[in-house]
Amino acid sequence: MAIFVNQSFPDLMQTELLEKILQRPDAYLFIDRVQAALELERAKRAYFYEIIEENRKMEFINGEIIFHSPVRLWHNEATGNIYELLRTYVRKNKLGKVGFEKLLVSLTRNDYEPDVCFWLLEKSRHFTQRQAQFPAPDFVVEVLSASTEANDRGVKFDDYEAHGVGEYWLVDPEKQVVEQYVLEDERYELQLKAADGPISSTVIKGFTIPIKAIFQDEENARILEQLWAK
Repeated sequence: MAIFVNQSFPDLMQTELLEKILQRPDAYLFIDRVQAALELERAKRAYFYEIIEENRKMEFINGEIIFHSPVRLWHNEATGNIYELLRTYVRKNKLGKVGFEKLLVSLTRNDYEPDVCFWLLEKSRHFTQRQAQFPAPDFVVEVLSASTEANDRGVKFDDYEAHGVGEYWLVDPEKQVVEQYVLEDERYELQLKAADGPISSTVIKGFTIPIKAIFQDEENARILEQLWAK
């Protein structure tokens, strides 16, 4: 029986998976097939980098090129409201860089274009104006839609968690609810799920906004004025 000491949940899962592979009599053949599949995936990813367009939202997820359809108005409004609030606060306090929809985040295997993301100053001070690919952010917001929710709650959730994204917000523009996940011991823990009241970032110190400011224009404008006045 295997005994695990001082291992996080993701480490345990990887160790258990490795043990299962090593129990297979065809382990070498299995690994060869995996390596061949990953080589093919690398070629597809190189092709993705060749065809990606600045004016179209595209992502590379587990070997597939994902073309995103136009969003509904409530998605656009929620994304824009969060971006305005966050960018105002971050720029005024010189905390780092905020990305909006078209910045390509390249992780170990996949490439995403988060709706809103943020890098702390220690990481973002090295960015250049001509840069087109970026490392794992410190904070990510994904606004849910029918076509993206499975990935936002699935592969992206796991990928952001594995790459140390310290905080992840899932925003439901239809129900006007925000879920806040915070990285603790290399695993996301649900910090808050609410439709009203304040939400405070753990990564972006001092950034606290009413949840209604994400969904209501008047509340958004009021909080923007407060942020500039501080």
